[in-house]
Amino acid sequence: MNEFVKEKSNGRLWIKQPLAVFNGTHPTTESAGGLVVENGLIVELVADGATPVRSVTNTFDASSMIVTPGLINTHHHFYQTLTRCNRNALNKSLFGWLSALYPIWANLDRDMVQVASELAIAELMLSGCTTVSDHHYLFSRAISDAIDIEIQTAQNMGVRAVITRGSMNLGRLSGGLPPEEVVQSHDDILQDSERLISRYHDSEAGAMTQVALAPCSPFSVTPELLSDTALMAEKYDVLLHTHLAETTDEEEFCQKTFGCRPLEHLQRAGWSGARSWFAHGIHFTPEEIRELGREGFGVCHCPTSNMLLASGVCNVVDLEKAGVRVGIGVDGSSSNDSSNMVGEVRQALLLQRLGSGMSTSHVDALRWATRGGANLLRRQDIGRISVGACADLAFFKLDDLSSSGCDDPLAGVVLSGIRHVEALMIAGKWRVVSGELIDVDLPSLMVRHRKAAARLNEALI
Repeated sequence: MNEFVKEKSNGRLWIKQPLAVFNGTHPTTESAGGLVVENGLIVELVADGATPVRSVTNTFDASSMIVTPGLINTHHHFYQTLTRCNRNALNKSLFGWLSALYPIWANLDRDMVQVASELAIAELMLSGCTTVSDHHYLFSRAISDAIDIEIQTAQNMGVRAVITRGSMNLGRLSGGLPPEEVVQSHDDILQDSERLISRYHDSEAGAMTQVALAPCSPFSVTPELLSDTALMAEKYDVLLHTHLAETTDEEEFCQKTFGCRPLEHLQRAGWSGARSWFAHGIHFTPEEIRELGREGFGVCHCPTSNMLLASGVCNVVDLEKAGVRVGIGVDGSSSNDSSNMVGEVRQALLLQRLGSGMSTSHVDALRWATRGGANLLRRQDIGRISVGACADLAFFKLDDLSSSGCDDPLAGVVLSGIRHVEALMIAGKWRVVSGELIDVDLPSLMVRHRKAAARLNEALI
């Protein structure tokens, strides 16, 4: 495999005659002859029956594969892979689920954060994801550098990443939900946020690492932190992210504590649509949906998590009609118990069908996971197959029992329940070949991960 990677990652590569191509918005025949990749970018689309304009160094036979832009995951919590199917949190809605898990998460250490991040990223990549976005908001004395660990892990694995510096400073003693041992001070949060932006954030096209700021939720941060974080985001021109309108419990908390609904609470704190995207976005009123569209906010749809926690259904169809930017996220792997991105695309389609009938198609769901995700992250260089875009590509095959006999190849990727990619390219470099990750020892990774999960759970006993 390494010889293949060495041979095929250099020079000018023709990805030849794919079975089908999705360009980020719709199926296309414009590149039926394939596409050419050079220096990490897509440099040419080849028409059906044609050959590349310039000579190529190598070719990759894609005739049995569906090619899409790499999928973009816009909301996750890597560390939660360590508490999948935790018996203390089963069959609970969000507030009860969080209350059961906060005491466990309080015992996270640096090694746990690293192995949890590595496993989450591996699962995402194997399911077609080329850009990951993680929301880490849980810090303690043992893991004050959790964001650094996540970023270093992502860089080592060659994945494109937008890591959001989460925060919680409103503990139970002050009327919030999280216990005191997992909250930080207002000043410590802002100082570390500034440090991370200065050290890691790359604002250039083609950036592999970016930092966003992400107070956890209205029930875990103070209004002052919301406001000061928004000011810092504006100062350094970085994005803002948080959980919002996820549950009716959150609504009741905001009404009781702040005298307004969650969206108004953030707007009072100076959050602008131009740089903000929210996870979940379930419980918006029709007027709030129109307001979100007018102001240019974005929403990350997390269908599996919303179903597992019985939080409700995000009204993606009406959000898009109002002009809201929409993407998809797998959310934390203990409110989903999986980090499978192409699986989440299927869930997004099926859940929207329940709420909005046949107005949503497999093409819409793939669009949310590609161009939609790029729009949430304000990136024009990813999430699409076009000349000049980053060569972030997912290759799917319909070669298992669930997809045998598929008539429409692109529909088969979504509707047949495909769970893994045949190949994955990020910035022009192969990261998955023949269904296997490059330079990642999965059996060893899983052994380390299981030991860390056991150690974390034992710490509570």
